[in-house]
Amino acid sequence: MSETPESKDATDAAASAAPGPVPTVAVARPLDRDLGELAPKPTALTRGLLEASASIWTAAGLDVGYWECTPGRFTAVRDGYTEICQLLAGRVTIEVDGEAPATLAAGDTLVMPSGWRGVWDVHEHVRKLYVIVDD
Repeated sequence: MSETPESKDATDAAASAAPGPVPTVAVARPLDRDLGELAPKPTALTRGLLEASASIWTAAGLDVGYWECTPGRFTAVRDGYTEICQLLAGRVTIEVDGEAPATLAAGDTLVMPSGWRGVWDVHEHVRKLYVIVDD
């Protein structure tokens, strides 16, 4: 089958519109990554509670990054998005009305679906990897 000038133009246009290589995002030693200066947590129930975070990748409706927090208690609400997180260090207890408290430590996973509300009780300085998915 021979190529017509019209099909060659269409093929050339498709090739020029094709995206280039997509870069890999790789983070070695996430516990050593600098998340910036710790700042007061707005929803803290404990005086002096501090947090820091740094996004490592974003795309339409997604945000992936690291977050850390000093010991203390704070309220959390997940309205308009779901958060999946993997604890990398520390220990926390998650309290949700009507549920038994869940104590989690490094290596544990937590999913907070859109509409979730609860209290975090951070027992040891905690760091997590988070994935936020907008509704």
